[in-house]
Amino acid sequence: MDDMTMRSRLMTARVAHMATVSGANRPHVVPCCFAVRGDTVYSAVDGKPKSTRALQRVTNLRANPSATLLVDHYDEDWTLLWWVRIDANGRVLDGGAEFENALTLLGAKYEQYQRDAPAGPVVALDIHTWRGWP
Repeated sequence: MDDMTMRSRLMTARVAHMATVSGANRPHVVPCCFAVRGDTVYSAVDGKPKSTRALQRVTNLRANPSATLLVDHYDEDWTLLWWVRIDANGRVLDGGAEFENALTLLGAKYEQYQRDAPAGPVVALDIHTWRGWP
């Protein structure tokens, strides 16, 4: 898959799966909403019911910046299957201009975030590797 197709598929996907590494070196994977600007992916801790705002993915990234994000498409017609994976260095944004810009991007992509803006924090994934199939 060429770079333009991978970027287009990543940018238009509605949900992704974000993998981080726990303190015990275990993978931790969660679905997430996200937006892309340049070579950075943003995802925010939003207001959906959670037991805490100190989410495991945030804790993991503060300790180990290694992260992966996967978007994919399944179809019973297997000639239509595809996936795009980015490997990245993650950062946690608790405020500031980049935080605010990320919330604006997320609000432009998801109507729900226009009505109820995420309070954060925001995860920023700085992409260093793109992979795609087919």
